[in-house]
Amino acid sequence: MTEAMPFLQKTILLSYDPRPSNRGFLSIIVFTEDLMKAIFIDIDNTLLDFDAYVRTTMERGFAHFGLPAYHPEMYHTFTAENNKLWRQIEEGTLTFAELQKIRWNNVFAALGIHFDGPAFEHYFRAALHESAIPVPGAMELLQSLSGRALLCVASNGPYEQQLHRLEIGGMKPYFDYFFISEHAGAAKPAPAFFDYAFRELNENRSVPILPQETLIIGDSLSSDIAGGLQYGMKTCYYRRPGAPAAPAGVDYTVTALSEIPALLRLD
Repeated sequence: MTEAMPFLQKTILLSYDPRPSNRGFLSIIVFTEDLMKAIFIDIDNTLLDFDAYVRTTMERGFAHFGLPAYHPEMYHTFTAENNKLWRQIEEGTLTFAELQKIRWNNVFAALGIHFDGPAFEHYFRAALHESAIPVPGAMELLQSLSGRALLCVASNGPYEQQLHRLEIGGMKPYFDYFFISEHAGAAKPAPAFFDYAFRELNENRSVPILPQETLIIGDSLSSDIAGGLQYGMKTCYYRRPGAPAAPAGVDYTVTALSEIPALLRLD
């Protein structure tokens, strides 16, 4: 169990020796200052439920194109194939444009379905552009963090698509910065992604915000957590059902977003 810690504020207690006339009276002065100056938050499967979108879109899309009837096991095939490709993107061996060309060809091949993968990819991405299914507790989390620190999107994906999804989901106004791989020129967990983010974050700032003064919240050990750890940030792993346990070094692990305010002592 992760121990709750005062994350966004710390308290400093200062005492001073009393004057002789005070006969041993001790005064305590309390100061508070922000510890975490910026919080980075992933989008897919952290704020917006990508998995729920995939299930719905596969079911509707298969019916739309007259493909074999969708059943739940097909979702797991998609996830396995999609994760392979995204791991290559994270490793820098595949581009997002290349993923779009081959993703559904790979999925259909694994399912034994003969269909035009790029045609289904076009349908899939158009539907994703208008998808903003919130993860339970996401909006409440943003509301609790708002005003406590700078809030920053940290996402791998197309820039306009991710901003649009946040906007139609009512989440965009809570954010101060949007760090998205298409504009960063690199994807999490690459240090280049975080170089870009901190360069933007600290532009025109007289006192720069340091990585150790920031937190990243995300569901992916390979991109969000690995990237944050290697860059010196604090990390909060949102462990979804069936996901692996966090490795050593992760600062916080939660299984529901609603746990985070109490963990950071915000409620």
